[in-house]
Amino acid sequence: QVQLVESGGGLVQAGGSLRLSCAASGTFFSSKTMAWYRQAPGKQRDLVAEITSGGSTTYGASVKGRFTISRDNAKKMVYLQMNSLKPEDTAVYYCYAQYGAWGQGTQVTVSS
Repeated sequence: QVQLVESGGGLVQAGGSLRLSCAASGTFFSSKTMAWYRQAPGKQRDLVAEITSGGSTTYGASVKGRFTISRDNAKKMVYLQMNSLKPEDTAVYYCYAQYGAWGQGTQVTVSS
């Protein structure tokens, strides 16, 4: 069983940057696809980015070119570098591990 803890959220002005981190515990981390999702108030939870065990990445259309997902298997960490942030990026961001493990979420608020 994988447990996930996110950090790095906060308040930032539009155009700014934030880096989210997700610390994982448990076994077989390096073999799992990891992902970041986000959920704004009143909206569904959407995929932001994912990274496979081999390092292949996929991004949601709204963040492509601005966000970068990465992982460090030795440290059991997943990161989300968010640049050129927009007010519409405001949401709770969740870390996800393949086969159904979720973190508690971290709030990102982008002011205009």
